Amino acid sequence: MEEQYKMYEIFADLHVHIGRSENGKPIKITAARSLNFANIAKECADRKGINVVGIIDCASPYVIEDIENFLKTGEAYELEDGGIIYKDKVCIILGSEVETSEKGRNGKSGSAHNVCYFPHLSDIKGFSNELSHHLKNITLSTQRTDLSGYDLVEMVERYNGILVPAHIFTPHKSYYGNCTDRLENVFKERFDKIFAVELGLSSDTFLADEISELETRSFLTNSDAHSLPKIAREYNKMLVEDISFKEIVKAMKNEEGRKILANYGLDPKLGKYHRTYCDDCNKTIETKEPVETCPMCGSKNVTFGVFDRIELIKDKQQTKSPENRPPYIYQIPLGFIPGVGGKTIQKLLDNFETEMNILHKLTKDDIEMVVGEKVANNIENAIRGNCEVHAGGGGNYGKVTVK
Repeated sequence: MEEQYKMYEIFADLHVHIGRSENGKPIKITAARSLNFANIAKECADRKGINVVGIIDCASPYVIEDIENFLKTGEAYELEDGGIIYKDKVCIILGSEVETSEKGRNGKSGSAHNVCYFPHLSDIKGFSNELSHHLKNITLSTQRTDLSGYDLVEMVERYNGILVPAHIFTPHKSYYGNCTDRLENVFKERFDKIFAVELGLSSDTFLADEISELETRSFLTNSDAHSLPKIAREYNKMLVEDISFKEIVKAMKNEEGRKILANYGLDPKLGKYHRTYCDDCNKTIETKEPVETCPMCGSKNVTFGVFDRIELIKDKQQTKSPENRPPYIYQIPLGFIPGVGGKTIQKLLDNFETEMNILHKLTKDDIEMVVGEKVANNIENAIRGNCEVHAGGGGNYGKVTVK
């Protein structure tokens, strides 16, 4: 008789950047200096309550050195099934964000970001060495390479990794945003090796499922955090036997009972690129039909929005998600909620330990005892999605008004 194993619900954020190495060397220029490997592990374990975190700048030799030193502290160890366990609380998945060069829309040059995940430090070391021959500076994150997505899939597989197209709709550095109308045109016969895609902050399941080729791909909602507080602003709930690289991959593939149970994310209107934005008159364009010319000032200097791009390339008249598609649950991060500043969040953490506890395990009465009725009402409404959201665009986040 086959032995039955218990399954667990866990939370995973698989896209977190490193700003600086432990000795201050730049890794991701636009990310906060406080974002280093050790600080991310501690933030997820002690403050966020995230069980699995994907750190996606681990191909930098400076970060590899930090990981080796981190393992020597005795607080962390590598798993045979892949991943690094920290304090028996968090599994760290080693990743690399890689920018590929593609033939873009309208015959122009395009580029797209991909997040590549690897089971072991030895795998990402080998990947880093080969990747260094395809870009100018391997020490920095997300440098443009001379690789296409088609070539990158094969390269990642050589080091036992998987590739997930990142924030697939954003106007800059994404496949649908500035490279192609269909992923299959890029990956060709290797498209079957792409079993998951990352939605990005400006889209959701309802929008993404307007494209038929995505019906058989799992959706990931990740933070793309460039600072410690932004970790887990979007995340995934998964059902797994344990926390490891192998189990996370099975969940993405919906194999052996492992699966993604829910995607927790922002209302796409809160994303920085949800609607088209005029860069001359600095206004969001919210016309019913997508436009490439600003109706207010006539300028063609516009940043095309995710919603508008999907309207142009969708091949369904009505959104119909596959039956096994997990729910997309709109959730406002604590830091977005009116009246909830840093001091309030710290007071909640002092009482309830982690943000996941606050968002998933507490009643309104629990919260009210600590921060008062008004703030508790705001948090409750935000958790339940009872908010008015004003669309963002052109690199500016949308805004929340609690009802």
